[in-house]
Amino acid sequence: MKNQILHNPMCSKSRATLEMLMVRDVDVAVMDYQKTPPSKEELREILKLLGKQPLDIIRIKDSLFTELGLATDNGYSDEQWLEVLVAHPKLLERPIVVYNGKAAIGRPIENVLAIL
Repeated sequence: MKNQILHNPMCSKSRATLEMLMVRDVDVAVMDYQKTPPSKEELREILKLLGKQPLDIIRIKDSLFTELGLATDNGYSDEQWLEVLVAHPKLLERPIVVYNGKAAIGRPIENVLAIL
């Protein structure tokens, strides 16, 4: 998987993480995941690198989660949660940085520093 940041330009944490990468001259592709959502396969790869399950990277406190009638105890399979993320990329936790075969969620930003 290529070096990249799944970025939301409207998110202060995402902007701060991107700025930190730029200051350190870390070469990553900037992927605005709301304009170009990752595929299920890309999400699977990211989850493997993170060592997490799909529900772990879903913003369950986002109002959209509730508006869609979603609940953490609804019995969805990992595959169904991936489908939710592909259909509603706004729910993806952000930012996620993939670098040299490792990945981290930039909340807090120190998580990203640990993989550089």
